[in-house]
Amino acid sequence: MSVIHNWNVRLQTKVRGTFYGWWLVPVGGVIHSVTSVPLFHAMGLWFVALEAAFGWNRTQLSLAFSLTRVEGGIMGPVEGYLTDRLGPRRIIFIGLIVLGCGFLFLSQVQNLWMFYVAFIIMAFGQGMGGWLPMNTLLNNWFVRNRTTAMGFSSSISRLGALILIPAMAWAVDPAQDNIGWRTTAVFLAVTSLSLALPISKVIRNRPEDMGLRTDGDPPVEDLAVDSDSTADEIDGSGVSSSPRVQVPDGDFTLRQAIVTRAFWLIAFGHGFTSMIIIAIMAHLAPLLTLDRGYSVPMAGLVVTAYTAVSMVFQLIGGYMGDRVPKRVALFFFSSIQASAIFILIFAPNIAYVFLFAVVFGMGFGGRNPLTTSIRGDYFGRSSFGKIMGMTQLPMNVLLLISPIFAGYMRDTLGNYDIAFVTLAGFNFLGGVLLLFAKKPQLPSRTDPVRFSATAD
Repeated sequence: MSVIHNWNVRLQTKVRGTFYGWWLVPVGGVIHSVTSVPLFHAMGLWFVALEAAFGWNRTQLSLAFSLTRVEGGIMGPVEGYLTDRLGPRRIIFIGLIVLGCGFLFLSQVQNLWMFYVAFIIMAFGQGMGGWLPMNTLLNNWFVRNRTTAMGFSSSISRLGALILIPAMAWAVDPAQDNIGWRTTAVFLAVTSLSLALPISKVIRNRPEDMGLRTDGDPPVEDLAVDSDSTADEIDGSGVSSSPRVQVPDGDFTLRQAIVTRAFWLIAFGHGFTSMIIIAIMAHLAPLLTLDRGYSVPMAGLVVTAYTAVSMVFQLIGGYMGDRVPKRVALFFFSSIQASAIFILIFAPNIAYVFLFAVVFGMGFGGRNPLTTSIRGDYFGRSSFGKIMGMTQLPMNVLLLISPIFAGYMRDTLGNYDIAFVTLAGFNFLGGVLLLFAKKPQLPSRTDPVRFSATAD
C-alpha cells in the first residue's frame, strides 16, 4: 500500500509539474485581495462617501476602524487557536461567509451604530478568512522559501488592489453618483460569498496531507542517506549541509514562544510600524479630497500608485528575506516607510504626493512579507497560528489608537501634521525594536534530526 501511495504522489507531482505549495501562493493572493483591499486599503474611500452621506466627522469614522482592531485583539488568539486546531481550509471558508454577510449589512446602514456593527462583522470575517489563516497555510508549506512565497502571495494581492481600488473610487465617488457605496457593498458581498466554497476546495492545510514535504523536498523514504552519512551532513548547529536532507526549523509551543524576548519585540515592533499604515489607509483619501481639494478618483490613483510600488517591493522584500537577516531588512524598509510621511506632510503639489506614494510603497511593500515570515523562522510551524494570534493582542492595541488619534488631531487642529509626525516617530521606534529581535533558542531540543511531519 505504501508503494502505491508513493507512486500516486510522484505521478500527481509530475502531472502538475509544480510543487502544490506554489499553486497555493496565488490562491493566497486572491484571498488577501478579497478580504483586505475593500476593508483596509480602501478604507479612506468609504470614509469620503459616508462623510458626504451622513456628515459624520473624522473621529467618528475612525472609531469604526479602531473597533475592528478591538475585534482583532480579542479574537486574534481565538482565531489562531482555531486555525491550528481546525486547519486554515475550514477557517478561510467560514471567514469569507462572515465577511460577505458583513458587506450585506453595510449596504443597509442608516445610522452610526449600524456602521460600527457592520465593520465589526466584516473585521471578524476578515480575521477568520484572511491574513492569519492564509499566512499560517503558507508557513505550513514552506521553510526555506517561506519569505519568497509570502512575498509573491502578497504581491498578487496588490495586483488585485490595482483593479479594485480605482474601481471602488469610481463607484463610491459622491460627487459623480455612479454606482454608490451601498451597491458597491452588495457587489463585494456577492464576491466574497461566491468565492468561499471554490477556494476552500483547492486548499490543503499541510504538504503532509498530500504525502509531500515542505518546499517540495522528496519523501523521507526516497532519501538515500544512511545513518552514518546523515550524521556527517549535520553540523554542530543541527542544520543540514545537504539540500536533500531537511532538518526542520525549531517548533516552539505558544508557552515557549511567549516567554522569549523576540516574541515581544516582534509584536510591538510590528505594531509600531503598522500604526502609520492604518492611519494612512483611513485618512489619506479624506486628506487629499476634503482637505486639499483633489478629486476622489485622484485619491484613488495615489492609493493605486503606492499599491503598485508595494507589489514590486513585496517580491524584493521576499527575496531579501530568504537571503539576509530578516530583522535587518525590516529595519531598512521600516525606515523608508517612515521617511515617506514627511514627503506627504510637506507636499506642495500632486507630483510630491505621488513621490510620497512611491517611497511609502517601497517601505510598506518591502516589510510586509518579512513581518510574517520572521515568526515562522523564529517559532516554526506547529503553533504558528496560536503564536501569530497572540502577537495580535499588543499589536492591535496600538492599531486601535492610531486612526482615532489621527482623526481627533485633525478635528482639533484642522490638519494631520502633528499626528502623522508622531506616528512616523513610532514607526522608526518599531523598526529599532525589530532590529534587536534576535532568533531565540528552542529549549531542550534533544533530537536535531526530527522531520517536520512529526512535529505537526
